[in-house]
Amino acid sequence: MANIDYYLGMISPWSYLAGDRLEKIAARHGATITYKPLDLMQLFDRTGGARPADRHPSRNEYRNQEIPRWAEFLNMPMQMKPAFFPTNMAPSSYAVIAAQQAGGGNIAGLVQGFLHACWVEDRNIADDDVIRDLLTKHGFDPKLADSGLLTGADIYSRNLDEAVQSGAFGSPFYIVRETGQRFFGQDRLDLLDRHLASL
Repeated sequence: MANIDYYLGMISPWSYLAGDRLEKIAARHGATITYKPLDLMQLFDRTGGARPADRHPSRNEYRNQEIPRWAEFLNMPMQMKPAFFPTNMAPSSYAVIAAQQAGGGNIAGLVQGFLHACWVEDRNIADDDVIRDLLTKHGFDPKLADSGLLTGADIYSRNLDEAVQSGAFGSPFYIVRETGQRFFGQDRLDLLDRHLASL
């Protein structure tokens, strides 16, 4: 059985566009997924990337064409200028980390719920009420929004260190533990699928 480490920023448009394809691929191959939310801006800083606000205009102009192209291609609703973007990624990340450790709910649904809330619903995923609502909707105790803060903060920081050490540099980033094969971007999911089929 393969194990996939999924590094992501909770406000990444590309992670939103991945939808539930990773989960379907993992289910098809009997693979497990460990969600590893991290501070995406610090990941850019530490791996030679540039934060969106610091990129050359040509790069941002291309990004502003490419994101809606992919949304249309994937038939996914999406707003290019959500009301709460960028927002603090830490609170939603802590909630995902705490929920994953607690178990008993739909962790994939929770991750996708946060991304959908940001990019479709104009909700602030750093807001405590939004976090509690999404935890509840996906089968988790809403109190995890508070009780998981200390553990969440520690693992959130460790996820960043692990990502840098493992060769991740953006979001979504998938690493198959058993082979060390790395896949960057929602447009590499078909290649991940092929790789898992070869194991």
